[in-house]
Amino acid sequence: MVISFALIWAVVVGLCCVLWLAVGIRRRQPGEPVIENGFIPYLGCALQFGANPLQFLRSRQKKYGHIFTCKIAGQYIHFLCDPFSYYSVIRQGRHFDWRKFHFATSVKAFGHDSFDPRHGHTTENLHQTFLKTLQGEALPSLIETMMGHLQDVMLKSGTLNPRKDHWEVDGIYAFCYKVMFEAGYLTLFGKEFGDDKCQARQAAQKALVLNALENFKEFDKIFPALVAGLPIHVFMSAYSARENLAKTMHAEKLSRRENVSDLISMRIILNDSLSTFNDLSKSRTHVALLWASQANTLPATFWSLFYMIRSPDALKAAHEEVHKVLTEAEMSIDPSDPQLSLSREQLDNMPVLDSIIKEAMRLSSASMNVRVAKEDFLLQLDNKEAYRIRKDDVIALYPPMLHYDPEIYEDPYEYKFDRFLDEKGQMKTVFYHGGRRLRYSYMPFGSGVTKCPGRFFAVYEIKQFLSLVLAYFDMELLDPAVKVPPLDQSRAGLGILQPTYDVDFRYKLKSL
Repeated sequence: MVISFALIWAVVVGLCCVLWLAVGIRRRQPGEPVIENGFIPYLGCALQFGANPLQFLRSRQKKYGHIFTCKIAGQYIHFLCDPFSYYSVIRQGRHFDWRKFHFATSVKAFGHDSFDPRHGHTTENLHQTFLKTLQGEALPSLIETMMGHLQDVMLKSGTLNPRKDHWEVDGIYAFCYKVMFEAGYLTLFGKEFGDDKCQARQAAQKALVLNALENFKEFDKIFPALVAGLPIHVFMSAYSARENLAKTMHAEKLSRRENVSDLISMRIILNDSLSTFNDLSKSRTHVALLWASQANTLPATFWSLFYMIRSPDALKAAHEEVHKVLTEAEMSIDPSDPQLSLSREQLDNMPVLDSIIKEAMRLSSASMNVRVAKEDFLLQLDNKEAYRIRKDDVIALYPPMLHYDPEIYEDPYEYKFDRFLDEKGQMKTVFYHGGRRLRYSYMPFGSGVTKCPGRFFAVYEIKQFLSLVLAYFDMELLDPAVKVPPLDQSRAGLGILQPTYDVDFRYKLKSL
């Protein structure tokens, strides 16, 4: 009986393996890139890729060449590793549908109705909305508002309580997280309880932001799992956190807030006029905007501040640049009455901070540039080779392949704060590979039509933050010889990677 039962199971398992071999493995057709199906049904190469994406892709590039196909979580992805062929993908945009992947991912993670007009829930061009409200004429207002909130959080709201005669000890990531989240949240969503001097209202506002911060952290922890396709109901605490955030962003509550940004105001108008979203779905779109504004900016701020403090030369050069800009603008530094104001033009005139931020992001970014094939077509590469791509396949560019290429960046694993400065101390934008100029050498924000529309504001936020901590605080690492914390590879493909652990530092108000 036992033998018969075991035999039946052996036959079932055997049939499943045969079935998987028959229909679960893709066969390479003439003219297609080399395929690696992996040994695990459905997952394919997902575990190997997830453990160390850069190492995985480099090993496959060495084995297969500049383009190859891997099965990852049921999806066939063509990885393109030749930096000169990136433009080939971007200029053949008529064959690709970038919305399909990005919109589907947003729906899975945030639970709102689809933004894709083809699905009938909205007629809005979402990308154009972001361009209008995050770039151009909309930027100065965002910059000014963020500058005020950063100073309030650092010096007036009770979030930090720094003193001149006492060193405060904190983790750099924790410090960046609470300052940037609160300032960014208030910049986008305004204040629900007004801006008067009533202590009760101030306490209520602080409680609202702290509650949003904790809910954001809880939701953000499982975001990679949501992108991978796991349902959010598997993570009940994260689901509750997301829904708690959504409750605070219902249209009725947002209408009572003061100084709401143009981005959120337009989002409300378009939700009401151009979509069939219900109230819950509308509020979840605001959660999506909150996540988009914070999830990569927070770790990027950490890495920028950490590397700057860790490098005496970087800290000295940044101090001198900020002091020069403030002196030329005849602005005085007064922590008891913080009113520093840096315009877009003044922030643009800070090439040292630009380079400090770009170098930190080069070392920590791991965004995945993804395009989905709308049809069968022939992908033409820079080296005149051509490969057949099937409909619904994914083309992926992985920028760390560029960022850690020693032919592009000498000693690529070393932090050099002035790597993006030319001999005149201005921003360096031209890089070469094998003596040939690259169109794309630095891609933390994506490429082409999928390039992050909020990238300018994100960099301005970080420059404002660094300028203010340099102006108001003395800072130093508790351990000057501390090692660089490893990157959290679980978020590879999503943008700026977080540190696997925090780094302690101490700060106090400057004695002016």
